[in-house]
Amino acid sequence: MKTFTPSRHIPLLVLLAVLLTLPACQTLRQIAQLRHVDFAIDRTAQVQLAGLDASRLQSYNDLRPAELIRLGTTVAQGSLPLEFTLHLNAFNPQDNNIAARLVQMDWTLFLEDRETISGRYDGEVLLPPGEVTDIPIHISLDLMDFFRDNMQQLVNVALSATGQDAAPTNLRLQATPTINTSLGPIRYPEAITIVNRDIGSERPEAP
Repeated sequence: MKTFTPSRHIPLLVLLAVLLTLPACQTLRQIAQLRHVDFAIDRTAQVQLAGLDASRLQSYNDLRPAELIRLGTTVAQGSLPLEFTLHLNAFNPQDNNIAARLVQMDWTLFLEDRETISGRYDGEVLLPPGEVTDIPIHISLDLMDFFRDNMQQLVNVALSATGQDAAPTNLRLQATPTINTSLGPIRYPEAITIVNRDIGSERPEAP
């Protein structure tokens, strides 16, 4: 009867163990690389306030008489819808070896530090190393669901949040991205906070 010699089989077992862990190692590297992708709010576009084009407005005082009447009627009916496209910048550092691929992003919108609506971005976006990539997110909400101010204050909240005369200042996203890997989609283990800031600056901690 042949005697089993453990030493002969150990290298094979070690090799199998290494092979089994290769996909996991690759996945960990991909997650680590995406964790270094920097997200920031760039700008807003196509801003509509109760159906009015708000692109020329910088404050409540810029509203024309007919627009004031229209907004006043809408507010009297208990509604003030705001729609816009929020453009995010995603910067994948040059020292990443491979491109990251964003496949999904769950997000929650905060206006003036007040939580409002949540949504999901389902567009697949390639993030090449060393490049800034635009990620447009369509947002639609009713301001009166979250703010009970008078019409002038509501309008100013909308214009300030959408940065009509500058980059948005009182708007942020709490987001959880998902990337594609060799083992399938991998979701961030915790949410990140996306605000308006210079690309490449230090990422703020999630609240």
